Amino acid sequence: MAGIVQKRNPMPSQAPEIRAHNFEEVALGYDEETAINEASRCLGCKNQPCVSGCPVNIHIPEFIAKVKEGKFEEAYQIINETSSLPAVCGRVCPQESQCESKCTMGIRFEPVGIGRLERFVADYHNQNSDGTVNKPESNGHKVAIIGSGPSGLTCAGDLAKKGYKVSIFEALHTAGGVLVYGIPEFRLPKKIVAKEVDTLKALGVDVKTNVIIGKTLTVDELFEMGYEAIFIGSGAGLPRFMNIPGEALKGVYSANEFLTRSNLMKAYKDDPITPIMKDGKVAVVGGGNVAMDAARTALRLGAEKVYIVYRRSMEELPARKEEVEHAQEEGIDFRLLNNPVEILGYNNPDDPRDPKNGFVTGIKCIKMELGEPDASGRRSPVEVPGSEFVLDVDTVIMAIGTSPNPLIKNTTAGLEVNNRGGIIINEDGLTSRVAVYAGGDAVTGAATVISAMGAGKLAAKSIDDYLSNRQ
Repeated sequence: MAGIVQKRNPMPSQAPEIRAHNFEEVALGYDEETAINEASRCLGCKNQPCVSGCPVNIHIPEFIAKVKEGKFEEAYQIINETSSLPAVCGRVCPQESQCESKCTMGIRFEPVGIGRLERFVADYHNQNSDGTVNKPESNGHKVAIIGSGPSGLTCAGDLAKKGYKVSIFEALHTAGGVLVYGIPEFRLPKKIVAKEVDTLKALGVDVKTNVIIGKTLTVDELFEMGYEAIFIGSGAGLPRFMNIPGEALKGVYSANEFLTRSNLMKAYKDDPITPIMKDGKVAVVGGGNVAMDAARTALRLGAEKVYIVYRRSMEELPARKEEVEHAQEEGIDFRLLNNPVEILGYNNPDDPRDPKNGFVTGIKCIKMELGEPDASGRRSPVEVPGSEFVLDVDTVIMAIGTSPNPLIKNTTAGLEVNNRGGIIINEDGLTSRVAVYAGGDAVTGAATVISAMGAGKLAAKSIDDYLSNRQ
């Protein structure tokens, strides 16, 4: 490997002291020269191990070879063969544990920056394309997609390319699902998501917002409207709480509510329709990507101090390494090996009209130490007796996971779910109902964007096989 560049080209980004006070994108992206330099590090392995690590099987060596040659639009078209959301994936997918973890370069050196190159190629296309797409001829079949998150958009895109008349039904007023309500602007600009949705619309996909399946319409009614197959990609929007004292106090949010208010409802504006905290001290409970997003958002909203409270150590922290590093650079205070046991609030029984009544004043935690590994393979946290302490905070954000919303399950006869509310499917993505498929967080609970996309792609193939055989 003589002459091989051992380290990947660094990603340019805003300085921490600047970005901590704005919602502009943190990572600035490669320029053409840097992209070509990074692409030149790829060995072009014949067995293509990186492809096996990609849930949507992007032809990685082929698109990187085009980048190396400076043929950026050709590189985009290669990615577009298998991925409907390249600009999104290039920003938020955990490449370090997927495609890049399989990269041959990574055996001895740093792996090729596959995600960074995907982002570059997608951004190049979006900046230089006139938006024209080749709309396929209709095959006469109609498919309904419930939810416009990554699984729904992927399923819709794959089916539209095959000539299906696809309608997406989205409960919120903006399409994109978790991409618009859950992931902050500084990680994924909403104009990027809107561009991807517009591309699907150009393919003929009909996006219907403000339609709540289970209330506005039911699954059975969709069939009555002429849809021959249905894909449920409604995500996991039901927040979990710890069931500890004080969770009903004012100033306690689920991460879902907190991020939705900021990302989708623009609560950061001076005169917001839906208010949110703007100052004070904040504790975010949890250690995943959502916890990092909530903590970094709180900082940008004007928090004086932001804590991450997590019951395990840094080694067990499930968030992406890059997101943790960015949070640390921005000044987020990590209180690891600590677990909340109570949320404290102000109470003045002598004056029930006191405006401070019922608001958070602190969070009581207990120190933890790591014991034996649990069922997931991580070492189980064990309480240290007598180690309780209080963090002085005004806001608590619970970022400990979500579950699938039960609305569709409760209004769809014969739809089987597991004990966590996830829809049960077979290896083809088919549910217990004929012609009803599901995938993404509605099945697995909260997971990654790219895994949801993989589920949408699988379902699209299965729906195509099913409807093709009915002809």
